[in-house]
Amino acid sequence: MASMRDIKRRRESIQSTGQITKAMKLVSTVKLQKAKGKAENTKPYFEHMYKAVNSMLRKSGNILHPYLQSGSSEKKGIIMVTSNRGLAGGYNSNIIKMVMNSGISKEDAVIYAVGKKGRDALARRGYTIAEDYSEAMDEPVFNDATAIGRKVLEDFAEGKIGEIYLVYTEFKNTVTHIPTWLKLLPVVVSEEEEEDEADKLTLMNYEPEAEEALDLIIPKYINSLIYGGLMQSFASENGARMQAMDSATTNAEEMISTLELSYNRARQGAITQELTEIIAGANAIN
Repeated sequence: MASMRDIKRRRESIQSTGQITKAMKLVSTVKLQKAKGKAENTKPYFEHMYKAVNSMLRKSGNILHPYLQSGSSEKKGIIMVTSNRGLAGGYNSNIIKMVMNSGISKEDAVIYAVGKKGRDALARRGYTIAEDYSEAMDEPVFNDATAIGRKVLEDFAEGKIGEIYLVYTEFKNTVTHIPTWLKLLPVVVSEEEEEDEADKLTLMNYEPEAEEALDLIIPKYINSLIYGGLMQSFASENGARMQAMDSATTNAEEMISTLELSYNRARQGAITQELTEIIAGANAIN
């Protein structure tokens, strides 16, 4: 059985840890409210952009354009969004596992890392890290998404990669965050999107040419999806960290309660033993 001194030291250590986790929870809560607002404000935009481009391509028939066909390279570009800091539960590990279990071998995967945790984890496992945009996760802005989008489109045009994917965490609510795998290029036209009758009857006409219009539209489409992924991931990161710190604080409080009981038992045992020795000594004298 641990001594009273050991129990007291451990209790003080856990109390100190509990204060740290409680402070981190409060910081994450404040950041979450801010990030949640931005994520909710940007989500309608990139969802509408996704639906608009799909609707446009469905009505356009067969258009031969590089952005609508896989490139010649067998390499797959993966924009992977994780965090720069840990203590966020399974937030980072879920994304890392999704990339590793995607069916794309490490030899064919070209990683565009957004977040130090994912970058370091895959680098240790032998994946090729083509670019590092980890600083973007400190406070994501649209210019970050534009820089990432420009680079992956350049590599796609130069034949360095044949397909582009975005892996991020979708923010549903404070406690629900869903790892998401989205194909960016070649653009996949979804046949599952529901359209009203007016949309179905609308004809699609391009001025001057479809190819020129797509050269302008697709990069904006890619940038908007990347930005949406960054904002969703940023909100999910802070939500996951708040949950993790809340659980850690609760566990610390439970451990402190258990240690206080152990301390009281040890103290009572020491008092009982001392009284027993005094009584035994008194009896021996008599």
